[in-house]
Amino acid sequence: MAEEIHPGVFLEEGSSGVRSIEGVDTSTAGFVGPTAFGPDSPVRVCSFADFERTFGDRCELAAAAKAFFAHGGSRLYVQRADGDDVAAGLRALEQAPEVSLVAAPGAAAADALVEHAEEMRYRIALIDATPEDALSLRERIDSSFAAVFVGGGLDGPASGYAAAVYARTPAHRAPVAEGRVDPELERLVEQGVNVVTAASGIFGNRTLSSDPEWKYVSLRRYFAYLEHSIDQGTQWTVFEPNGEQLWQNVRRTVQDFLLDEWQHGALLGTTAEEAFFVRCDRSTMTQDDLDDGRLICLVGVAPVKPAEFVVIRIGRWTADHC
Repeated sequence: MAEEIHPGVFLEEGSSGVRSIEGVDTSTAGFVGPTAFGPDSPVRVCSFADFERTFGDRCELAAAAKAFFAHGGSRLYVQRADGDDVAAGLRALEQAPEVSLVAAPGAAAADALVEHAEEMRYRIALIDATPEDALSLRERIDSSFAAVFVGGGLDGPASGYAAAVYARTPAHRAPVAEGRVDPELERLVEQGVNVVTAASGIFGNRTLSSDPEWKYVSLRRYFAYLEHSIDQGTQWTVFEPNGEQLWQNVRRTVQDFLLDEWQHGALLGTTAEEAFFVRCDRSTMTQDDLDDGRLICLVGVAPVKPAEFVVIRIGRWTADHC
């Protein structure tokens, strides 16, 4: 509504329709496993002392939590599992949407973890393995949403240390390890197994995917971050009619977000045009999409690794959806 502030001068407030996208958190881990006691729903703990008070300290989960907080982690959701029923614990952990790194420390639960991470889309499964089992897991499982870790001289499960390293590392960067590992573990790294040491960090950055485009954990983490952020930041489209004005507003909203990513060094390119593109118009939607009130946006970004465009397809409902 227009408001008269001086005779003949009117001020009218209105929205440009361009919203801002806030990047989601990528440092929150979720651990599932048996504990001495504790509630049956996910609990957020912010220190190992919190964990001990809530769940006790005599379990593999306690050793992983201790390593997580000792090596840079700060936000952890813990879901108590009933014995070896990790799958049920992972289903309960779905109630904690902030989780981006998920593990069942010390448990032989690779299949359940991979299934969970793929269904949730924005999570990476950190799988513990012995040196003997790690290579067979690589051969058997094909997923970019999971990575396998072997510990080198650790006091607890490798996933607890790995979660801490990733939690303190920006999603678009690969963890940097210092020094070297012994020749036996180095051979595992060469074959795509990630090796964790308490003193040096993570050697390797490989997912369990056979697709060369998705072989790096850092790339999968970064795209999970981008997709989740854009998904969260465009929920408002459900209240808008699916037309030219909405498409323009969505393009500007996503472009502003990606421009900030590029300016902070997460994307390649000497210009913004070389770093990303955003398309949301009649070329990205069919007439059926328009009739159904479905908005389709194509986003291409050039991450630091690999140095080529990777395209994200974002689908949203609008106010025209029946």
